[in-house]
Amino acid sequence: MNKLDKKSNLLEQDPYRYKLQDVEEPNLHREIYSYTEVPKISFNHRHVPIGMPEDIWITDTTFRDGQQSRVPYTVEQIVDLYKMMHRLGGPNGIIRQTEFFIYSDKDREAVRRCMELGYDFPEITSWIRATKEDFKLVKDMGIKETGILVSCSDYHIFKKLGKTRKEAMDGYLSVVKDALEVGVLPRCHLEDITRADYYGFVVPFVNELMSLSKEANIPIKIRACDTMGYGISLPGVAMPRSVSGIIYGLQHYSDVPSELLEWHGHNDFYKAVINATTAWLYGCCAVNCSLLGIGERTGNVPLEAMVFEYASLRGSFDGMDPTVITEIAEYYEKEIGYNIPLMTPFVGKNFNLTRAGIHADGLLKDEEIYNVFDTKTLLNRSVVVSVSNTSGLAGIAYWINSYYNLPPEKAIKKNDPLVIYIKEWVDKEYSCCRTTSISDEELEYLIEEYKSDLVEKK
Repeated sequence: MNKLDKKSNLLEQDPYRYKLQDVEEPNLHREIYSYTEVPKISFNHRHVPIGMPEDIWITDTTFRDGQQSRVPYTVEQIVDLYKMMHRLGGPNGIIRQTEFFIYSDKDREAVRRCMELGYDFPEITSWIRATKEDFKLVKDMGIKETGILVSCSDYHIFKKLGKTRKEAMDGYLSVVKDALEVGVLPRCHLEDITRADYYGFVVPFVNELMSLSKEANIPIKIRACDTMGYGISLPGVAMPRSVSGIIYGLQHYSDVPSELLEWHGHNDFYKAVINATTAWLYGCCAVNCSLLGIGERTGNVPLEAMVFEYASLRGSFDGMDPTVITEIAEYYEKEIGYNIPLMTPFVGKNFNLTRAGIHADGLLKDEEIYNVFDTKTLLNRSVVVSVSNTSGLAGIAYWINSYYNLPPEKAIKKNDPLVIYIKEWVDKEYSCCRTTSISDEELEYLIEEYKSDLVEKK
């Protein structure tokens, strides 16, 4: 039977309806995941069409997955970060939701404090154990949506839960029905989807979820969880590792609308950001992130990265305020005591810093030559240089002009006597086996010692 597809406006054959394959032995995809070898990337050369939704957005798991790999945040820290996340997401709610634990009194206090702020965005959702008591707690707290863990790979079904696929599916469906009974919108977290039997379990299970959704007239969200970071964004990659294939299949074989699809990735193989972007491109409205990418093992998709991915794809921040990213980074370091790796894009101290003299020479001529974008405008971070044995005269001159905020008409040139004086001192330091960069305090002292009237003290 053919039907007209509303997105492509082409006649398409009705897809085959996959049935549960209740196998006796787990399918562990040993040809891909041999465990004693690096996971293999295999290709079947099947391509699916790009189908980016009209609207895309970001969801957050900072206060859930982001708390599973570090000391839990205090209530005050959660409230402060939630406020900044609200400002970052802007009036259009591009950061659409954030999820919380509600196990403890402290968890629930943080939820209440954030709810009292009255923000529409990010909407507060929860992540709970799959019990009727917890569903009632969600309802009583006024939370409309909750995440439910529904592990979908045979690694989890057979090895962790000790069940068959049918037993697991029946149990999951029962839990989802419990949520629907109390009027809570379920968000089903398909854990370990990139190691699952996609057509033998995932698609049939999601088909049942969509049937339940229609019966109850309540949306059921599907979160595709790349729990181990195995997802691959390359075209033509075979299942179950193909990100585009996973998203396309959930739409094409299970009729999941884009607005109910969410991608949750991890960074074990450095692919978290590109996989999240790929999920957007192929029909997933939401990508799930955490601030600074903090999460299990190598972490989640960094929220700040997807803010810039969004702007790159859409051509606009659509009301988001990226300068808040710098405030968040400073809060993590000063208030929380978290050390952000120096080279982390957008938030690390070395993000827009250069030590090379040849680069500094270019920055003196035109900042755009070596800066990725106007970091002062977009992130409220001026480009900086660090003075070392490779900085040269240009690097020192640039440091002076930047550190003292000298206007162009008063800017120091690299052949200025002050610059030459400092350069001679720097060379002498490194000739005596110094290996560290020159500190700002040392450079300030040298300038005071030189008694230059060209530079006003800060």
